[in-house]
Amino acid sequence: MFFRQIYDEKLAEAAYLIGCQKTGEAIVIDAERDIDRYEKLAAENGLRIVAAADTHIHADYLTGMREFAEKGARIYLSDEGDADWKYMWLDKKSGGGSYDAVRLKHNDTFKIGNIRFRAIHTPGHTPEHLCYEVTDLGGGANEPMGVATGDFVFVGDLGRPDLLESAAGMRGIADPSAKRLYQTVRDFQTWPDYLQIWPGHGAGSACGKALGAVPQTTVGYEKRFNSAVRAATTEQAFIDFILEGQPEPPMYFARMKRDNKMGPRVLGALPKPKALTAREVAALDTRAVAVIDTRDWAAFRDAHLAGSLFCPLTKSFNSDAGSFVTEDEDIVLIVDPARVDEAMRDLVRIGLDRVVGFLDAAKFSELAAAGATITKTREIAAADADSEINTRAPFVLDVRRATEHAAGNIAGALNIAHTRLLGKLAEVPRDRELLVHCQAGLRSARACALLERHGYTVTNMGGGFGAYSKTKSAAQTSCNAR
Repeated sequence: MFFRQIYDEKLAEAAYLIGCQKTGEAIVIDAERDIDRYEKLAAENGLRIVAAADTHIHADYLTGMREFAEKGARIYLSDEGDADWKYMWLDKKSGGGSYDAVRLKHNDTFKIGNIRFRAIHTPGHTPEHLCYEVTDLGGGANEPMGVATGDFVFVGDLGRPDLLESAAGMRGIADPSAKRLYQTVRDFQTWPDYLQIWPGHGAGSACGKALGAVPQTTVGYEKRFNSAVRAATTEQAFIDFILEGQPEPPMYFARMKRDNKMGPRVLGALPKPKALTAREVAALDTRAVAVIDTRDWAAFRDAHLAGSLFCPLTKSFNSDAGSFVTEDEDIVLIVDPARVDEAMRDLVRIGLDRVVGFLDAAKFSELAAAGATITKTREIAAADADSEINTRAPFVLDVRRATEHAAGNIAGALNIAHTRLLGKLAEVPRDRELLVHCQAGLRSARACALLERHGYTVTNMGGGFGAYSKTKSAAQTSCNAR
C-alpha cells in the first residue's frame, strides 16, 4: 500500500493519497482544489487516481473532489445528516449529466484496488461528517491500519462543534453540535488503541483551538493525552470545555461551506494572470479592484498604492486575503513573479479566482511616475501609545482574538478579530482617528490597510499589545523602585 500525506502549511490542511501498488489505483481523501499536484505525485509513484473522497462539507477551503469528478474519477461522500447536509452539485456535470458519485452511510465499505475503506459516521463538527478506516487487504491484513479522521480527531484536539454557528451563522447550533460530538467521542473511546490517526488539519488551523504540530498520532495516544477527549467525563463538562476559547473563524469560512455544498466552480486548470505595467496598475480604481500587495510591512508602510491591501505571502495569506477580499472582486497582485504560482494556488483554494494580473514587486517604484497615488501608513511605537491616546484621543481598535483581548487590554478598546473586521466595519466609528493594535503589530498592519481602503484614518501601534504591556511593566517597576 502506498500512503502519503500532502500538507498545506498555510491552511494547515492535510490530504491523503492512498494507493494499491498491485493494481496501480489510488484515491485522494480531502483534496484541495488545485489537483494537479496530487496527480503529479501519483504518477511519480506509478499510480493513477481513480477516486476521491471528502470527510465532510469543508468550511476552510474549496474541495478538489469536483475537479477529480470532472475527469471521470468516482467520488465518495457522506449521505449522513439531514437535507441541509447533502451535496447539491452531483447532477450538475459540465455539459450535462451526473457525476460518478457514491453516497455513503455509516459502515458502508468500498475498495480501491486491494485496499478496503469503511465509512464511520462521526457527527459533531458537522452532522454528516465521516471518517475513513483503511485496511490493506493486499498486504495480507484483515484488520484496519488507521483512520483518516478529517475534522473529527486531531493531534491533541477535536474538530470544533461551534463553527456552523460562528462561521456560517446557523444560530443555536453550537450546543446541540457539542452534544453530538460528545456521543461521538464516547464511541471513539471504544476504537482499538493501535489504530493510526491521520487528521485533516494540524497546528494553525481555525478548525480547533489546540491542534498539535505532529502530523499523525494513534487512537491510544489521543485517549490518554488529548485534552478534549479527556474532558468527556460528563456531557456538560465536555460542552463547557469544547466551546470555550475557540478562535474567531475567518470571514471566508461561510462562503466555503456554501460553495462546497452547492458546488465549487470547475477550475480545470490554474489561472494564469498576465503581467501588468505600472501604467496599467496606476489606472486601477482600488475601490473596485482589490490590489493585494505582498511586499513586507516596512516597504508597504512607507509607500503603497492608495487603497491597496497588505497581505504578505506568509502562512496567514489565505485567511488574510479571504477575509479582506470578496468573491465578486477582480484581484491584482503586487508580487515577486517567482511567487505568482504560489499566490494563485493559495487564492483558488479559497475561491478567489478572479486574479486578472500582477505587477512585478520590483517595479513598484515606477507607479508614482505612472500617475498612481502613493501613500504611507502612520505607525507609532507602543511606548508612545499612552501619549497618543492622551493627546490625540484616537478610537482604540484591538484586532486580536477575543481570548487575547480578555487576557489583557487597553481600557475602552473595541475588540474585533482582524479576520472578522470586514463584516463589522459598521461598528467602527468613521468620525475619529483609529489607533489599531494586535499582539505584535502585524495583524494590525493588515487591518490598517483594510481600514484605509474603506476610508478610515488609522495609526498602527508597532510592537502591539505585547510591547505595550512591557512598557507598562517597566514603568511600574521603575515606580516601585523609587
